[in-house]
Amino acid sequence: MEDNNPGSVIEPLDATGRPEPEAAPTPPPAATAGGGEPPKKRVFLRRLKEASNLYSIIFAVVFLLSITGAIAQLTLNNKPSSTKKTTSLTSDQLAQLQGNTTVVGDSKQILDIQGNTILEGQLLVRKDAEIAGSIKVGGGLSLSSVTVGGQGNFGQLQINGILSVSGDTTFSGQLSVEKNLNVTGSGSFSGNLSAPLLTVTSLKLNGDLQINRHITLGGSLPGKTNGSALGSGGTASVNGTDTAGTVTINTGGSPPAGCFVTINFANKFNSTPHVVISPSNSNSAGLDYYTNRTTSNFSVCTTSTPSASKTYLFDYIVID
Repeated sequence: MEDNNPGSVIEPLDATGRPEPEAAPTPPPAATAGGGEPPKKRVFLRRLKEASNLYSIIFAVVFLLSITGAIAQLTLNNKPSSTKKTTSLTSDQLAQLQGNTTVVGDSKQILDIQGNTILEGQLLVRKDAEIAGSIKVGGGLSLSSVTVGGQGNFGQLQINGILSVSGDTTFSGQLSVEKNLNVTGSGSFSGNLSAPLLTVTSLKLNGDLQINRHITLGGSLPGKTNGSALGSGGTASVNGTDTAGTVTINTGGSPPAGCFVTINFANKFNSTPHVVISPSNSNSAGLDYYTNRTTSNFSVCTTSTPSASKTYLFDYIVID
C-alpha cells in the first residue's frame, strides 16, 4: 500500500509484504595501536617484490639473447665454405685431347691433373696464370712486360731493348756494357774506374792527379798575327793548341825590338791565363823576351834588337 504523504519514508518490502530487515552496519577498519595509518612495512615488502620480479625479467631476456647469439655463431662457423667444383680427367678424356681441340668443363670449374703433364705443342693461356711453385724454363723466355714484386735472381739476363729502372740498382758483381752507357744524373764510384777512352765535357778533381804516361793535348789550332819585330819579309808560324805549342819566328831585314807575333786562342779563357814561354834554340836564348797576355791572346816580344835573317823558336804553355 502506497503512502503518498509528504515527509514519509518508503521502506522496502519482502515477498510477503513485510519490511525487509536492515543490514548490519559495516564495521570500520581496524585502527592501529596509535590510531594512525597502516604500517609501512607491508608497502616496502610489496615494492621489493615488484623490483625482484623486474630484475628477474631483465636477466631472463639477457640470458635468451646470449643463447641466441651463441647458436648463430655456431651456425656461421659450421657453414660449409663455397669451393669450386673440381673435375678430374678420365683416361678416355685424356685420349680425346691428343690431336683435337676439346672443351672440357667451363670457366667455373677446375681441371685437376694429378700426374705429370707434357705438352708437345704450344700452350695458350687466355687469362692469368698462377703458379704456386717454382717455374723452370729450359729454353728462351720471351716477355713483352715483366714486373717483379719481390727478389729476382738471374744467372744471365739479356735485354735487347731498353732497361728502365725507377729505383736504386745494386750490382754485386761486374757490369759489362758492350755499347754506350748514358747517365743523365750524377755517377758515384767508390772503387776504381777503368776505361780505355774517357770523354768528358768538364772534369773536376778533388784529389791529386797521377798520370803514368804522357800528356797529349788536343784542340783546335790557334790563329796568329805577325808583329813589327819580324822585320822586312819576316814570317812567323804556330804549331799546337791553345794550351801548348811551338812558335817559329823567321826574321827578315832590319828587325827592330818589339813583338814578333800574337797568338790568338781558338777558345777564349774565362780569365787572363798564365803563359809560360821558353827558348828552344840558342838564337832565342840570347834575346831578352817577354809576353803580353789577355783572355783572347798572348804575344811573344823582345826588348833587344833581333838579328836579321835568323830563326827563333819558343815553346809555350798556357794554363787558366
